[in-house]
Amino acid sequence: MLDTTPSQTVGPFFAFGLPFEGGGDVVPFGTPGAITLYGTVRDGAGAPVPDALLEFWQAGPDGRLPTRPGSLHRDGRSFTGFARVPTDRAGDYHLRTLRPAAPTGSPQAPHLAVTVFARGLLHHLFTRVYFPNHVDANAADPLLSALDDERRATLIAVPDGGPTGPGYRFDVRLQGPGETVFLDLSTHGLAQPPVATAETPA
Repeated sequence: MLDTTPSQTVGPFFAFGLPFEGGGDVVPFGTPGAITLYGTVRDGAGAPVPDALLEFWQAGPDGRLPTRPGSLHRDGRSFTGFARVPTDRAGDYHLRTLRPAAPTGSPQAPHLAVTVFARGLLHHLFTRVYFPNHVDANAADPLLSALDDERRATLIAVPDGGPTGPGYRFDVRLQGPGETVFLDLSTHGLAQPPVATAETPA
């Protein structure tokens, strides 16, 4: 009879190849109107996750979604609206970008779409970063308006000076108290607002 082999942790295999130089620099340092977004990814016990990977997608300040091929391209002129940043040993991440406008033709408030990859997750997670200065737009946003105050607060970035200038703090909590709202995109087309779900990784 064969011995049972131990279970294996999933990943984080992405840590070896997906991060790229300048992945958090959607715009160069010193770009007029640039903001910083930073925060910490924490697990259900509140401990930092040191090997997570976050991807950010956004509309530009004009509300248009970039369509230029090559999301990883960094030339200091083309705004791709894409960032990919790993967390460090303290679970922290940081990126520099432009403040998004509401997507053209959409009822959604200005936001950044976020995908979270981390060890132990069989499926990556989706969430969003909204900004507190868009009070009216946030109140009309299909997702935010469907949440109670406590859950809605997990999607709103907190204004802060930031490490390199005007910015916002946005922490991601995978489980437990203050758990970030994650979205279930499996049953919704692109034209429909995603639905918040309480399901989290085990």
